[in-house]
Amino acid sequence: MSGTRMPERVVVVGAGIVGLSCAWSLQEHGVEVEVLDKAHPGAGASWGNAGYLTPSLTVPLPEPSLLRYGIRAVLDPRSPVRLPPSTDPELARFLLRLIRHCTGAHWARAMAIYRDLNARIYASYDRQRDGGIPSRTAETDVLAAYTDAHQASGLLHEFEGVVASGQAVDMRMLTGDQARELAPQLSGRIGCGVQILGQRYLDPVAYVAALADGIRARGAKITENAAVTAVERREGKVIVQAGSTRREADAVVLANGAWLPELARPHGVRMPQYGGRGYSCSVAVAEPLRSPLYFPATRAALSPRGDRIRVVGVMEFQRPDAPLNRARIERTLRGIRPLLDGVDWADVREEWVGARPLTADGLPLIGASATEGVFVAGGHGMWGVTLGPLTGQLLAELMCTGVRPRELDALDPLR
Repeated sequence: MSGTRMPERVVVVGAGIVGLSCAWSLQEHGVEVEVLDKAHPGAGASWGNAGYLTPSLTVPLPEPSLLRYGIRAVLDPRSPVRLPPSTDPELARFLLRLIRHCTGAHWARAMAIYRDLNARIYASYDRQRDGGIPSRTAETDVLAAYTDAHQASGLLHEFEGVVASGQAVDMRMLTGDQARELAPQLSGRIGCGVQILGQRYLDPVAYVAALADGIRARGAKITENAAVTAVERREGKVIVQAGSTRREADAVVLANGAWLPELARPHGVRMPQYGGRGYSCSVAVAEPLRSPLYFPATRAALSPRGDRIRVVGVMEFQRPDAPLNRARIERTLRGIRPLLDGVDWADVREEWVGARPLTADGLPLIGASATEGVFVAGGHGMWGVTLGPLTGQLLAELMCTGVRPRELDALDPLR
């Protein structure tokens, strides 16, 4: 793409952390930006994210144990993984391709790609901080807690693969008593823990709000309640249709999360995608949580929120706009209730559901589409908050210099 003319005006579709980070980085190159969102900044998957910035846990979704776990999980009504009862051809196509990628060889190749991305996660956040975003990331350790040592074998095996890819993992095994010293909320049911050292976390709601304010202060316009229905190229311009209004721009970035496939498919993006919906809520706690707490066996991630804890869990394969099913939240809380003390389980607030945009090969889609001027930033799965700032930085470099950063070679949306 060398020699490509830098766009002067860009429309970004989607005001989550990925879309806003794309806008922020484009502004660094002097580009005029407008962001359109079907709701408001951070209303999608960014809002309910646990806020973990954990390179040690940022790995590809498709891997061999997913098949064993996935089959058991779908058949178990108590499981945090749910499939819709109705037949969905798009879901069937996605799952078939996902299964094809659940091999050790594919996971190793994909992990090598994540290794290079993971090495730049913190620097991308520091760059936004140095550019004026006031909301900070907190340095922390993440504690994974288990009822017994056998449960921890899956995470330890995953870490072996991460290390084999060339990425370091700093961790230590803990007894149940040692784990409770770090997190007094843990009940006597916890028999061991894995402390993952040198990570970070943030409050996604506060961070996305600060990022939105930052790009507005630089002159960008964020238009809310503007659902984009079509994108096309006509007479040298990209036309973005939102309701009865249209925008003309030199380029557009499609960063609308789980709603990406509908807009991207006409532009040559064929990789199967589907929304893995996550549920979250907050509960009151007697003693504030000191650091993020992870229960891998129940697929629940907990984050400190002052006198409350944010609980994030469930992987529900369902249409993005389907209504919240409170039974999913109750199932997650039921799974972690025996593992925690000092929690007011009657004080449940901020119930939320949002779709995390998954790709069948477990890799994001970042780069140019088959249509000149139409770019894609999506498919991050559970790692949208983790990789959002880096995605914006890499895509803006591609769009404004015409040179594709090497990290994007394997993330081509047309693969």
